Amino acid sequence: MTRSLLQTLEDHVERGTAPGIVGVTGIADGRTEIVAAGDLATDAIVRIQSMTKPIVAVAALRLVQERRLGLDEPVENWLPELAGRHVLRTPESALEDTVPATAPITLRHLLTNTSGYGVMTTPSPLQEAMIANRTAAGQEPVSLGAQEWLDALAALPAAFQPGTGWRYHHSFGILGILLSRLVGGSVQEHLEQSLFGPLGMVDTGYTVPVATAHRLPAAYRHVDGGLVEIEPAGAGFSVAPAPFDISHSELVSTAADYAAFARMLASGGRHDGQVILEPELLTALRTDQVPGTAKAADSFYPGFWDGTGWGYGVAVQTEGEGAGRYGWSGGLGTDFSVDPDGSFRMVLSQVEMGPEVMSLFGDTR
Repeated sequence: MTRSLLQTLEDHVERGTAPGIVGVTGIADGRTEIVAAGDLATDAIVRIQSMTKPIVAVAALRLVQERRLGLDEPVENWLPELAGRHVLRTPESALEDTVPATAPITLRHLLTNTSGYGVMTTPSPLQEAMIANRTAAGQEPVSLGAQEWLDALAALPAAFQPGTGWRYHHSFGILGILLSRLVGGSVQEHLEQSLFGPLGMVDTGYTVPVATAHRLPAAYRHVDGGLVEIEPAGAGFSVAPAPFDISHSELVSTAADYAAFARMLASGGRHDGQVILEPELLTALRTDQVPGTAKAADSFYPGFWDGTGWGYGVAVQTEGEGAGRYGWSGGLGTDFSVDPDGSFRMVLSQVEMGPEVMSLFGDTR
């Protein structure tokens, strides 16, 4: 299996998908294999972008497990900026064409991307306003600190009433800030205590320490048939110290660290005999939680909902040969999935998502 995976990675490096790729396979009993092709080392600290979402989801569910937070508890108890919201009459309406929110946003809404806030995939006044106030999401690092970002987002109307639609990304930025408010301090420190420490994830965090910045590779984008560097190696936004509070931002990690997280999920929420996530919450995480009425065709990329659902921070395959598989990707060419049989796989590159990287993901699945 390792030889086949390595050959696939080498083939993709040879045809220019990425300068280097790391692949991981493992099973629930703890056996993990890490292979690398090209110039990406197996211990590289990479920008995992949206693969942060499953980690933050598990951190939130651990607070539910500890009875410190309820899935259906209004988040405005900690985020008063989101109280008294107004909602667009339709997602395409003018910014002034609003109605009052009919229900509060809950943790469940954040975990399922149904809060009313998120990426607007088609042209609209709200999309233009999010670009103008720097809350629109893209491949670039966040340009506003957590409080400024939340204030800017809350100043705009929501696209829909909570639970009635699905839009990607922003719910998890809000969730990061919610965690910081609830624990009364640094999200990084809370994640270290709650997850990273117990799982042995020693290189995962919101920034790379200067001492290990040499392990942060450059990031690339495909342009006109070639690769163009978009973020430098060993420098840039991801290297400590952060320029501002980035509770709403995304993590860096390594193959070994994220494999420990994936293995915990594959092992039924347990790690070295310790319960990290109770079975009931893990089952909910990997089960489609989004009602069919919220799965609008234009809520994400075309065809996303074909045989796919969304649980808590992960996409869930609901049909076909891989039914029950769940996981998620990051915009700079990272991807992981866990199968019902307890096996898991991961691919790490640092190349912006596009046809070439999507082909890599498909080949390694």
